[in-house]
Amino acid sequence: MQGYLKLRRHVLDKLKHELPQFLAYHGMNHTLDVLNVCEQYIRRENLSEGDRYTLRIGAIVHDMGFLIGAMNHELIGAGMAEVLMKDLGMDQRIIDQVKGLVLATKIPQTPLNDLQKIICDADLDYLGRDDYPTISVKLFTELKHMNVISTEQQWKDLQINFLQSHHFHTPFAVKNREAKKQYWLKKLLDS
Repeated sequence: MQGYLKLRRHVLDKLKHELPQFLAYHGMNHTLDVLNVCEQYIRRENLSEGDRYTLRIGAIVHDMGFLIGAMNHELIGAGMAEVLMKDLGMDQRIIDQVKGLVLATKIPQTPLNDLQKIICDADLDYLGRDDYPTISVKLFTELKHMNVISTEQQWKDLQINFLQSHHFHTPFAVKNREAKKQYWLKKLLDS
C-alpha cells in the first residue's frame, strides 16, 4: 500500500514543528499513542491488509486539524488529510474511509463500523489505563490554557461527567479498559 510512510513522515514532522506548544495533550505524543494502540488492535484482530493500512493512516491524521485550531478540528483535519492523500495519489475510497475515521473521533463519538470503533477506543484508551492521571493532567493544562476551564473543581466536574457519559465500543476495550475507567471515576467521585 503506497504512500503511508511518506504521509507518516510528513504529518509527524508537521505535528512536531507546527503544533502550538500549549497543546500539552493533543501533541505528537498523543498521535503516537493512538497509533500504538491501533497497532495493538491490528495484532489482536484479523484485519485485512487494506484495513490495517487505512487504520494506520487514520491514527496518524486524526488530530492534524489542531495545526489550524481546536474548533472543529476533526472536520478540518479530515479535509487536510484528503488534500494530502490526494497529493500522494491515494485511492478515493481509502480517502473517504480515513475521513470517516477522523470524523468518528469527534466527541460524542459515533462510530459506524468496526474500524471507526477501533480508532475511537484507541483515541480514548488512556481512560482505562494506569497512566490516566498523568495524561489527564496534560489535558487539564491544555483546557486551562484555552480558557475552557479555570479551576480544579471545574476540571474534576468535567472529568466525572465525561467518564460517566463515555462508553467503549470494541469488545477488547469493554473487557480490558472499562473496569479501570470505572476505578478512576470512583476515585474522582470519592475525592
